[in-house]
Amino acid sequence: MVKQLIGRGALSGAVAGLVAFIFARIFAEPVISKAIDYESARDAAQDALDKAAGIAVPAAGPDIFSRTIQMDVGIGAGLILFGAAMGALVAVGYVVAIGRVGRVRPFQLALLVPVFYFLGVFAVPFLKYPANPPAIGHEETIRTRGTLYLVTVLVSCIALFLAVYIGQRLHARMSLYKTVLIVGAGYVVVMAILFLVLPPLGHLHANVVEYGKQDTETPLPLKDADGNLVFPGFPADLLAKFRVYSIINQVILWGGIALLFAPQAQKLLDPAGAKAGKESRFAEDHTPVAV
Repeated sequence: MVKQLIGRGALSGAVAGLVAFIFARIFAEPVISKAIDYESARDAAQDALDKAAGIAVPAAGPDIFSRTIQMDVGIGAGLILFGAAMGALVAVGYVVAIGRVGRVRPFQLALLVPVFYFLGVFAVPFLKYPANPPAIGHEETIRTRGTLYLVTVLVSCIALFLAVYIGQRLHARMSLYKTVLIVGAGYVVVMAILFLVLPPLGHLHANVVEYGKQDTETPLPLKDADGNLVFPGFPADLLAKFRVYSIINQVILWGGIALLFAPQAQKLLDPAGAKAGKESRFAEDHTPVAV
């Protein structure tokens, strides 16, 4: 049974990942291409400034994969594999939650678990460290940025798990409304403290040394030694579009997992309920209408 649930979760995630890829290919890829064009043009402007100042410019390395491979095979395979992994993770969480979250039906639980992961893994960490397109972020800070994001995700998931666990205990002594308010406030406080403790990306040491203390790593206008504008900063509307599309893409992925996995989980754990639901819908569809 457990293997069947995990397999169906992985399959649901792969299908949801495919749908997310189609969306990303149509809407997000043009934004990514514009960001890469900006990065290339800015690098060329920086190289020209360095040459004028007598600074040696290193030769650009070859691209391992072409843009065609990246935006078709790369993103497609990445989202499908990521979706399959997250679908399997949802199934594991579902198995752990069964019988431990009160009188929640299998179908409802299968819808709630992906919501849990969406909030803990993506939505809340996104508030502190939102997704960025190419051209934003420096090579020297890749490892630090990755570590900070993983810490945020880990704390978010643990705090959310504790909120659910404590909520189950509190609900035995008080109403659902009060329970949700208490555990929800506790989760918000924990994440607010974490957000205050963790540094903005613009405050990382490598960024401060080279660019001064900024709030983000978003490229500022490039200027020459006399303060003349050489190249504009990263377009704000391009950044906004990328982040909006990132949110929609994740909603498609996690929503797809929920909608695909829930009926399959119900068939395995509550076949009578699934059959009754089908019969009820069939009866409604075939009820004669008086004229």
